[in-house]
Amino acid sequence: MGRRKQTEYIKGTAQHRRTEGDYMGVLLDTVTLNDWRSVVNGALQAAKAGDSQARNWLGQYLIGRPDGKAPTPMNIVVQQLSGADPVVDKLAKPAIDRALYSSGNTNDDFKAHIKALVAIELQAKVKPLETIESPATARLCDDSGVKPSNELD
Repeated sequence: MGRRKQTEYIKGTAQHRRTEGDYMGVLLDTVTLNDWRSVVNGALQAAKAGDSQARNWLGQYLIGRPDGKAPTPMNIVVQQLSGADPVVDKLAKPAIDRALYSSGNTNDDFKAHIKALVAIELQAKVKPLETIESPATARLCDDSGVKPSNELD
């Protein structure tokens, strides 16, 4: 096969294409909040009926995509049996580092004290999740989506 000869371009100025902003403006003018509420309610009903795409779409908007890999079941069991809590460790680390590296103190009792304070504060603010020791399911609302009045705000 022979090569096609490249055609010459016409000299001159080109008009700019419509920008994404133009299209987004039309979308925002057309879809009202009530329209969007209907779409979300439809996705919620489809997700409850077993539609995996609807669950995935809602999950991405509600909780986002995970940044990393989920821990393995073995790691979870080991953490529960050892009493380790990676969330408490991560939240306590800045306070521990500030205190230790500002004065040069490397006291393990101090680390344990800071972790205990963070754990107490975290427990007071976040309802405990289901664990091996407490298999009761933690629920923030019933199936109707209404949060009970005695729950956290």
